[in-house]
Amino acid sequence: MHRLTTYIVWIFLLLPSILRSQTTIQGQIKDENDNPVIGANIFIEGTYDGSSSDHEGYFNFGFDGKGSHKLIVKYIGYEDIHLPIDVNTDSPLLKITMVESSNQMDMITITAGSFKAGGENKRTILKELDIVTTAGATGDIAGVLNTLPGTQTVGEEGKLYVRGGDDYETQTFIDGMRVIKPYQTTMPYTPTRNRFSPFMFKGTSFSTGGYSAEYGQGLSSALILSSKEKADQTRTDLTIIPFGIEAAQCLSGEKTSLAGKVGYFNMQPYYAIIPQNIDWVDPPESVDANLVFRNRIGSSGIIKAYGNFTWSTSQMNHGSIDDPGLKGTLTLDNLYGYFNTSYKNSLGKKWSYLTGFAYSANHDVYSFDTAAIDDRTSGVQLKLAFSGDINGHISLNTGMDVFLRDNEFTYSDYSGELTNMLSFREWILATFLEADIFITSDLLTRIGFRSEYSYLNNTHAIDPRVSLAYKLGNRASVSFAYGTFQQSPKEDLLRIVNDLGNERSAHYILNYQYIHKGKTFRIEGYYKQYKNLVKYDPDNMYDPSKYDNTGSGYARGFDIFWRDSYSSLKNVDYWISYSFLDTKRDYRDFPERSIPIFASKHNVSFAYKQFFPKLRSFLSGTYTYASPRPYNDPNGSGFNTGRTKSYHDLSLTIAHMISENIGLFFMCTNVLGVNNVFGYEYGQNINEEGLYNRRAIIQPAKRFILAGITITLSKNGVMNQLRSL
Repeated sequence: MHRLTTYIVWIFLLLPSILRSQTTIQGQIKDENDNPVIGANIFIEGTYDGSSSDHEGYFNFGFDGKGSHKLIVKYIGYEDIHLPIDVNTDSPLLKITMVESSNQMDMITITAGSFKAGGENKRTILKELDIVTTAGATGDIAGVLNTLPGTQTVGEEGKLYVRGGDDYETQTFIDGMRVIKPYQTTMPYTPTRNRFSPFMFKGTSFSTGGYSAEYGQGLSSALILSSKEKADQTRTDLTIIPFGIEAAQCLSGEKTSLAGKVGYFNMQPYYAIIPQNIDWVDPPESVDANLVFRNRIGSSGIIKAYGNFTWSTSQMNHGSIDDPGLKGTLTLDNLYGYFNTSYKNSLGKKWSYLTGFAYSANHDVYSFDTAAIDDRTSGVQLKLAFSGDINGHISLNTGMDVFLRDNEFTYSDYSGELTNMLSFREWILATFLEADIFITSDLLTRIGFRSEYSYLNNTHAIDPRVSLAYKLGNRASVSFAYGTFQQSPKEDLLRIVNDLGNERSAHYILNYQYIHKGKTFRIEGYYKQYKNLVKYDPDNMYDPSKYDNTGSGYARGFDIFWRDSYSSLKNVDYWISYSFLDTKRDYRDFPERSIPIFASKHNVSFAYKQFFPKLRSFLSGTYTYASPRPYNDPNGSGFNTGRTKSYHDLSLTIAHMISENIGLFFMCTNVLGVNNVFGYEYGQNINEEGLYNRRAIIQPAKRFILAGITITLSKNGVMNQLRSL
């Protein structure tokens, strides 16, 4: 292991000297109103060398060529720019002004149920930069998506809960491939994070319903992440925080780039300063490593490969609710690995194809006094997809994928020498076909279906998906989406009864969206119907005969979103989102149809960002509100009739560049120190007052405070992580 580490270090040290020297192309892009153009595509004509503009409109990339070339700048909704440049030495800072095209919405798009980000879509709601500049999100993908309408604030989990759906109802895809266990494994009631760095992705599509037939196995939502292409420039990034260090190295050649990142984190120093509500024996400790490879093949082909490895461990004392002095020790060890590779190329002039392979493996070991749980899950996916234009009015997206999932759950009681193992192996074969039909320049319909066959329960189903979009002038559109969706039951249920039927839902969504010069307004109403949900008898959880698919439910409501991005106020970006949710379901151990404990009727988020270009700084604040959530109180009457207090959180982030390549940042969640309560745990025994004892489920600490320093080393010394933010 030591020898392998040495080899890797030497590769990272020597490879930059092998790569050809590059000239730096840099500049800033603004519109006619002197506002920065964010996410514009900039590249040298006839090459793969290029970049995209950041939140201040700046871009910066390396180029191997010399002499006269043409710089191309593209951004949907603006006229293309073809700028002659002379490449001999590092270029001065280019000042580029883009002019809006006469028709801002020259291509109608379907917006019902979808928040798209990145790529070349001018009607972007959130870009990759927003993920790490939004206060309270702490650089987590799920954290910033939880500020969008349609999501529920579930602070003790940190996962995505969408429109009355449980967390397992949202699936994550990277370059079209499904991810098993996309969240870090944590102790009970300690919020988790998405395992993947937002810096890895150029585009994000977050669906709150009615998503494409290309993706499946999600009753409520799909988080679709598109990884970046070849890196633009060789650079080294170092981040130092009180409880860890993270180092990243990117090596860029003419057609190939290789990037790696490794981080070590130990919460012991942080918890020694910031008191916690958890009795930690060994605070969380982890190692995280990533490796990304990109290679251009021919004139249009690209192969991508990504690997992620995580190791973590932690130990805590867990007190009894009925007798707080009686404590047991709970230990959690986790190993996780994910590998994804894809190859995309053109097939003639109008078609392209994609092949992909993904592998996920997660191993959790929980040890509690004399008992232990060993939980292993792995998944493999193969995918083949084709997309292209049949003619000027019809485009097609079709393909197939095969998915295999294994789960093995072992419970061991060392005192009684008892071992019990549950397992399942699931095969799913899926095909999909989807056509975009441009009926007129103002009317688009998307018609498709997804067919899935499950070998585990020997069932086959075809799910139709239909969407319509109509353009109202150059600035607004209205969209409708309908679709049916199916998903295998959760692992903890499927390993008890292997042949449980798939759970199902149907989505109906109506959307209106208006976008003009950095301002976005959208309102969306929806109705979601559940059927075939799994139910069981809580007193006989391990009796397969007590399980069936008779559960049902519904979710309905509306979402409102407003964003003003650098339009009304100079260097200011803000958005406001509101969600209304009415939902009930009868599933799992529910004795009757009721509101699930993760659902709150009202959710509000206000995110504000103020950039100070001359000071090389920015300030970000986010306020989040959620109305009371239900919980089941055995001391009361009825089921899930208890209500928590309202949730309030005001978070702040400040960042400042002390030099071109060295930055400082500070962030604090729940600045006001509100004691948010997410529900209650109840004991097993009745006390002297004739009631069950209870314990509040609260945050590990009222505030999470983080300060750190970032250092970027590059050829010209002006690249920094603030611009990456």
